[in-house]
Amino acid sequence: MTVVAYIVGVLVLAFGVAASIALHEIGHLVPAKKFGLRVTQYMVGFGPTIWSRRRGETEYGIKAIPLGGYIRMIGMFPPRKGQDPSMVRVSSTGRFSQLADEARKASLEELRPGDENRVFYRLPVHRKIIIMLGGPFMNFVIGAVLLAILVTAHGVLALQDGARVAAVAECVKTVEEAKADPSCTGAPQTPANAAGLLPGDEFVSINGEPVKTSADVGRLIRPRVDQPTEVVVLRGGAEQSLSVTPILNTLPAYDDQGQPILEANGEQKVVETGYLGVSSAAILDYETQPVTAVPGIIGENLWRTAGAVVRIPQKMVGVWNAAFSGEERDVESPMSVVGVGRVAGEVSAGQLDNLVGESWSDKAWFLVMLIASLNFMLFIFNLIPLLPLDGGHVAGALWEGVKKGWAKLRGNPDPGHVDVAKALPVAYAVSLGLLVMSALLIYADLVNPIDLGG
Repeated sequence: MTVVAYIVGVLVLAFGVAASIALHEIGHLVPAKKFGLRVTQYMVGFGPTIWSRRRGETEYGIKAIPLGGYIRMIGMFPPRKGQDPSMVRVSSTGRFSQLADEARKASLEELRPGDENRVFYRLPVHRKIIIMLGGPFMNFVIGAVLLAILVTAHGVLALQDGARVAAVAECVKTVEEAKADPSCTGAPQTPANAAGLLPGDEFVSINGEPVKTSADVGRLIRPRVDQPTEVVVLRGGAEQSLSVTPILNTLPAYDDQGQPILEANGEQKVVETGYLGVSSAAILDYETQPVTAVPGIIGENLWRTAGAVVRIPQKMVGVWNAAFSGEERDVESPMSVVGVGRVAGEVSAGQLDNLVGESWSDKAWFLVMLIASLNFMLFIFNLIPLLPLDGGHVAGALWEGVKKGWAKLRGNPDPGHVDVAKALPVAYAVSLGLLVMSALLIYADLVNPIDLGG
């Protein structure tokens, strides 16, 4: 069942990614057709075509590897100087498809009668921008809609009053004894284990005092060495009263707020105090949000995503070290689609219940959040003003608008269309960088994946 659940999680994510890519390209396709451009292909995926059908002048199809997509428009770049004006360069919105177009020199197509004004490069600047922003805008809409449904129907994790038992130590041993013999043979039970406390129990009160935070557990237990103490816990929806007797033990010192107390040399202070044998954790639960809170939550997610994109070059150093030096992977490290798929599988298989919850509902909503986050990442990433990203074409259109506006202001002749193809060396460099980064992330996700604490 666990293997089946894992596969289901991976397939759900794969479907979400493929649907997001398909809708991204529809974001380009709809305005392109609306403005009268001839679009020869709409494809989801890359590699060999496994299905296609022609409707009108456009071929619609699915390719073997559903991790990309493109639409192909005629005349995306203007003719080169001296080139037959009846021949135009064809290119695609997909990053790697553009690279392939140029590499195989198959980017010329003869204009059909009536196509003279159906080419991309002749469009007004604002229409070029609308077409190229259509794809990222669709990703933003997908992410915003999914996130809005998530936070209003399921909620966001919020800190609740109380504390729960995260783990229970079986026996009392020094560090040296545990290293010599990790088993509990001959060692006394911890007070918590002897009293029957279990992971997942929620503390209600200790010695009659209510437990409001995880710091309260240590604060109320530590003074009660060798004193029988009533501990009330919530287990399975019902309260249970247990009697525990804390023992004297040497432990790290914390203040009443649960913060570590440091010595003058910066090391944590240790004290002899009451010991129960549990580690406690805060209680988190989902709280639904009003519709009015949605814009702020979307803005916060976009800001966080933008920050993550900016930090990618810095984080890739850690990914390299994790992949080839065995260093622990940063939990905020970027992941490839392989890594994200692994997380989706682990969530579905119940390996991350401590993070997302045990119910199928919680797991399903987490996958929704994952797909929403991926769409926000696609939105932000595609706005980077470098070819072959959509933002690179937007930058070219804006530059054309600036040049034409400046020429008109000064009374000079129209300077003509900006040939974005001149920036293809940059596109090659960016594409190569993306390929190398993707390969490194996939390798790191295979040999040293991020540990989310499952």
